[in-house]
Amino acid sequence: MTDLSASDPMGSALHRHEYDAEASGPLAGVRILDLSRLFAGNVLTQMLGDFGAEVIKVEPPTGDTLRGWKVKGVSTHWKIYARNKKSLCLDLRNARAKALLLDLVPTADVLVESFRPGVMEQMGLGPEILLARNPKLVVVRISGWGQEGPYHQRPGFGTVIEGMSGFAAINGFADREPVLPPMYLADGVAGVYGASATMIALREAEREGGAGQIVDLPLYDPLFALLGPQAANYRLTGMLRPRTGSRSSNSAPRNAYRCKDGKYVGLSGSTQSMAERIFRAIGRPDLIEDPRFRTNADRLKNVEVLDEVIGTFIAERDLAELVPLMEAAEVTVGPIYDIDQIMADPHVIDREILADYPDVELGALPMHHVVPRLEATPGSIRSPAPSLGQHNRDLLAEVGIDEAAYAELVSSGVAVEDGACVR
Repeated sequence: MTDLSASDPMGSALHRHEYDAEASGPLAGVRILDLSRLFAGNVLTQMLGDFGAEVIKVEPPTGDTLRGWKVKGVSTHWKIYARNKKSLCLDLRNARAKALLLDLVPTADVLVESFRPGVMEQMGLGPEILLARNPKLVVVRISGWGQEGPYHQRPGFGTVIEGMSGFAAINGFADREPVLPPMYLADGVAGVYGASATMIALREAEREGGAGQIVDLPLYDPLFALLGPQAANYRLTGMLRPRTGSRSSNSAPRNAYRCKDGKYVGLSGSTQSMAERIFRAIGRPDLIEDPRFRTNADRLKNVEVLDEVIGTFIAERDLAELVPLMEAAEVTVGPIYDIDQIMADPHVIDREILADYPDVELGALPMHHVVPRLEATPGSIRSPAPSLGQHNRDLLAEVGIDEAAYAELVSSGVAVEDGACVR
């Protein structure tokens, strides 16, 4: 690591890293053909790529959809989620392109796709064909609703999933409309679940006598599973869970509180000992034995009064005074950050949770660290996101395409290099 600093527009200094092209990782030797588009598949393969898997993005001539998500003309999503990947650009509407892809299938361990159910079969690339070529192949099929069921042919964008999963109904404030998340929650959760599922299926394929299989990965199921025992709670109580804003339905106190200077903190007293520390920290030890607040159940019943007491204390102090005071009392409290504050936070900088990497357009691109961190076999960021079709020649050479044959593929539009298409 080169210990240099690069200043962002807000004045924070992130560590500067170089790409570690010589690094490997525990998944070195695993090859993934990634035909997915948008977010979930790219999260899944980025996670595995960070730990050494060779990820080959099989892109159409227009490129992966994330290339088109731009900020000030820069494809920031692509740059982040296509790190450690290679690009193979094939027009799979062409029979020759599909044949080339099938030639690569025996070299792969995993294939990831996110077409609407049935489309791969219509293309002549259904799982039965893929597994006939490579019986050890793990085929991950990302969709909105799954490969079967009454909704399986519906479009599966995350917005709809986040609404129908029950997430939006419990998110927000009781006197306002349900709130959809301002980011790609369903896709992100599915990507993380999908990385785990892929490794489980790979483990089975590697066992003696093991085989490849299909991983059916809808966006809906993982997000619903993450929401916990809502169905059990409803059956027990017959009550719908209300929207509670930043409060918790399980413990109190827990909320976002406004400081004197207009900044906010998040505070949680989810254990009895923590609630008692909070009462002492705000100068109200009498509340520990107050029958309204003695137990967590009592505090939940009287949460509005409790929030008023705590909120008044916090509102009389600036953030810079409040946080050290609470931390000295070992209270779980922290400022509610915007991204500029995150980039300047000493913990984020020291642990290199965010670091700058070289970028041909920006000079330095801030990217999140490999997650999770493994002590003995860590992941690494080895290469920037590829240009479209950057690795066509090398990858197609593996299946017998020489320079003359490659030139013919390009001229006929079967294989496309960067600059010969819409980016």
